[in-house]
Amino acid sequence: MITVALYIAAVAIALALLLNGWRLLKGPALGDRIVALDTMVINVIGVILLIGIADGTATYFEAALLLAMVGFVSTIAYCKFVLRGDIVE
Repeated sequence: MITVALYIAAVAIALALLLNGWRLLKGPALGDRIVALDTMVINVIGVILLIGIADGTATYFEAALLLAMVGFVSTIAYCKFVLRGDIVE
C-alpha cells in the first residue's frame, strides 16, 4: 500500500516541478521567478524525502534538512539582492 502512495506522490511532485519550471521560464515578473525557484526547492526536498521513504534510510532525511536550510537562506539572499542591489551591507 505504501508503494502506491509513493508512486502517486512522485507523480504529483513531478507535475508540480513541471509547472514550476514553466513559471520559472515564462514568469511575467522577477518576483514570480523567485517564488517559482523557491517552490522548486521545496519540491526537490519532497523528492528526496520520497526516496528516503522508499529506501528506508535516514541519510536522505538529513540531506533534505540541509537543502531546506540552504534553500531558505539563498531565497532570502536573492530577494535582498533584487530589492537593494547588495547582499552584504
